[in-house]
Amino acid sequence: MPEEIPVPPWRRPKKAPPRMPLTQDRIVDTALGILDAEGLDALSMRRLAQELKTGHASLYAHVGNRDELLDLVFDLVLTEVEIPEPEPGRWAEQVKEMCRSLRRMFLAHRDLARIAIDRVPLGPNGILGMERTLNLLRAGGLRDELAAYGGDLLSTFVTAEALEQSSRHSGAEQSEEQAGMFADQLHGYLKSLPATQFPNLVHLAGPITSLDSDRRFELGLEIIIAGLVAGAGDDGDYMNGAAGTDGTDGTEEADNAVRTAGSTLPGS
Repeated sequence: MPEEIPVPPWRRPKKAPPRMPLTQDRIVDTALGILDAEGLDALSMRRLAQELKTGHASLYAHVGNRDELLDLVFDLVLTEVEIPEPEPGRWAEQVKEMCRSLRRMFLAHRDLARIAIDRVPLGPNGILGMERTLNLLRAGGLRDELAAYGGDLLSTFVTAEALEQSSRHSGAEQSEEQAGMFADQLHGYLKSLPATQFPNLVHLAGPITSLDSDRRFELGLEIIIAGLVAGAGDDGDYMNGAAGTDGTDGTEEADNAVRTAGSTLPGS
């Protein structure tokens, strides 16, 4: 391989390419990349500065501290959640679609559920998402208290379920294999209990130890939505927020919806 020919002394050396300006958007985008690749524990201000090829002190001109950085990262990814505009006759299914979209967001970003579990989403995207969520829930005829708490309950359920999933799959494949082995051992143990003393644990050993997270998630959604429908039935039709279609107070329609809850579960 030929040796590199030196530059004549009368020529100017090539200038280094200009650095990209340091902005809050660039900092947050880079932080999300580190989070996805290395996890929450690896995301420090020093690690972020290293990735951006700058001094970590310069980050504080754009982000107050690590906690504020995590708020900004969380708010950024909330743009991935799809919250539909209410459609008459599809209220329950639209609430499920919203929750499934939120779950996909959590599972797409490593350790994001750990960030979200103790945070109220008050950034620009988060506050817009809260408004649209409440708009969807109120379109189901939910009274004010039920709509407000129902939105919080659904969010908490999805976040906690995603947190469980991320902790279960955060390690190597060996961890998943170990989780399966433990589930099998637990199933065998529950089945071995004296049936006369522990009839319910023996009978429900299969569902208790199931690792079918999608099935468990859908079932949880059905349970919560059935409760919201039942609560809406106290005040009237759960889609119109007034009288039922037959001129009654709508309670019978809500009761029928509750009785059929679960019919759309996968595999049912």
